[in-house]
Amino acid sequence: MHPCCATTPHSAQEHTPRLAIIGSGGAAMAAALKAVERGARVTLIERGTIGGTCVNVGCVPSKIMLRAAHIAYLRRESPFDGGVSATTPVIDRASLLAQQQARVDELRHAKYEGILDGNPAITVLHGAARFQDGRTLVVSLNEGGERTVAFDRCLIATGASPAVPPIPGLKETPYWTSTEALMSDAIPPRLAVIGSSVVALELAQAFARLGSKVTILARSTLLFREDPAIGEAITNAFRAEGIEVLEHTQANQVAHTNGEFVLTTGHGELRADQLLVATGRTPNTRDLDLEAAGVATNTQGAIAVDSHLRTSAQDIYAAGDCTDLPQFVYVAAAAGTRAAINMTGGEATLDLTAMPAVVFTDPQVATVGLNEQEAHRAGIETDSRTLTLDNVPRALTNFDTRGFIKLVTDAGSGRLIGVQAVAPEAGELIQTAALAIRNRMTVQELADQLFPYLTMVEGLKLAAQTFSKDVKQLSCCAG
Repeated sequence: MHPCCATTPHSAQEHTPRLAIIGSGGAAMAAALKAVERGARVTLIERGTIGGTCVNVGCVPSKIMLRAAHIAYLRRESPFDGGVSATTPVIDRASLLAQQQARVDELRHAKYEGILDGNPAITVLHGAARFQDGRTLVVSLNEGGERTVAFDRCLIATGASPAVPPIPGLKETPYWTSTEALMSDAIPPRLAVIGSSVVALELAQAFARLGSKVTILARSTLLFREDPAIGEAITNAFRAEGIEVLEHTQANQVAHTNGEFVLTTGHGELRADQLLVATGRTPNTRDLDLEAAGVATNTQGAIAVDSHLRTSAQDIYAAGDCTDLPQFVYVAAAAGTRAAINMTGGEATLDLTAMPAVVFTDPQVATVGLNEQEAHRAGIETDSRTLTLDNVPRALTNFDTRGFIKLVTDAGSGRLIGVQAVAPEAGELIQTAALAIRNRMTVQELADQLFPYLTMVEGLKLAAQTFSKDVKQLSCCAG
């Protein structure tokens, strides 16, 4: 039995809770650090690379790749080509990958490995954990052998992995998930993308800008869960860049012959040099023996948690992408922190009523709160306005007016309840909207605020002003 988490009489260990944490990603790390801060001793168990998805094969490498692709695109084509000569960039994917991986390694060491190594209250076990019962884990160590870990309370933070749809022939082919796509040292001449997830769209545009001829197969439409105007705007932007978007199209069969992928669809055959499958992510819960601990999951394998991050089993908590919470690393970290507070005798809840979300396409998509359809389903009568970016001075000076900012209000009170934006750098304005919603501001109160001129976030003020006036008739920076 591992000494860090050995069971002792409850009265003797009240001052030093023994916590087990399965995983080492955003949720797990936030929980471990908060638990130690509150006097606990932690055993953290990781079967793979320390740091989880985000820093290793998710947010960090993907945003580096997207940034490189954006710069390549601007060198080839920009609104200022008349005065700044365009050029066709030479893409050295191997060099870009080395640069990307160096930053990933640097951040993993600085934000994960180095912190764990320097904290004497955290013991790290490298291996795969499974539940023996509601108080004990068995860890199959990577170095061989097993270790039994007893705990007072346990946090499951095992994350998620790319989902693979059951398409005939797919598993027999060398397809990519996002992991392989981000680690590839080559840009395929033709890339087919199955899926319209956030990951699918971000990587599709990145590869297109780095030189691939990209075709997206979307079962429905792009971003179909969002306001319909969002998917329409992104589809138009993609098609303008030469990305083929096949809506309401599924692959019925996949084959790989002579180095070429052949996808059979209801609209004919599609051939590509590489295939990216990005249809979502599946919680990493299958190998944990959750039944032995009485931890319930939904049909997709996601662990059900309440607002305190408690599972169906006493003293077992869960956070991050392995749960039924939204799959964002900042939600995972917030959940991990709150779970740790609750596991060490505190009281904390996770409130996602004003949760911002960003899709890092170009233009970006940023949302917070309710869209009109969601508000109507909740029985809220709405009043909304949409401001196109040709009314935003920053967009005009950028010579890039693709997109819009939409505000949704409660019609009775005028209170802001939702914002949807499609704009370059839309992610930089959405937190202001989140704070406005969190503080129950009306659109008039938002319109009355001071916003710096020639910033994209000024578009929020202008959109708020449209509820009471015609912004086309205002001077440049009218308050």
